[in-house]
Amino acid sequence: MILFIHGFASCGLGHKSQLLIDYFGRDQVLTPDLPFRPIEAIAALQALQERHPVDLLVGASLGGFYATWLNRERPTPSVLINPVVRPYELLADHLGTQTRWCDGQTFEFTRADAEPLKAMYRPHLRPDEHYLVLLQTGDEVLDYRQAADYYRDQQVIIEHGGNHRFENLADYLPKIAAFRHQHNRRP
Repeated sequence: MILFIHGFASCGLGHKSQLLIDYFGRDQVLTPDLPFRPIEAIAALQALQERHPVDLLVGASLGGFYATWLNRERPTPSVLINPVVRPYELLADHLGTQTRWCDGQTFEFTRADAEPLKAMYRPHLRPDEHYLVLLQTGDEVLDYRQAADYYRDQQVIIEHGGNHRFENLADYLPKIAAFRHQHNRRP
């Protein structure tokens, strides 16, 4: 089963997760709406991993950071789409009232919410972790070079142009399927 992990101020069901559902099937993709606070989001993701046979994480932006954090204890092959590497730096500029784009729900994001992200940063990956990292140089939110450097020993694809939403993700679905199959640990 695939666990899709959305980014900051986003929702579980959106363009990327719908592409995954259309390609892999609704019964193969979990698309939770995560709590706004990082500690609560991680707890919700860990609970889903306990309840479901997750064999692939797909994380977008902050979701990529969360997937990397989850892999510290339970390495699961992960596809990261324009992942943020140090969200505590990026989100320092987004404190205060935020609006979730998918449904207009507002929430407060405070320094106390951002602080755990700094503690969750992992300076090094373990040798038994496997990532497929999809980056676009036109990302207007993140500097793609940070992720390219951080995940340099993994499978990294850098596409020129694009944006933070990662245009043409549909073109990469067969590659994601092949990556999943290659690293699937089930018999």
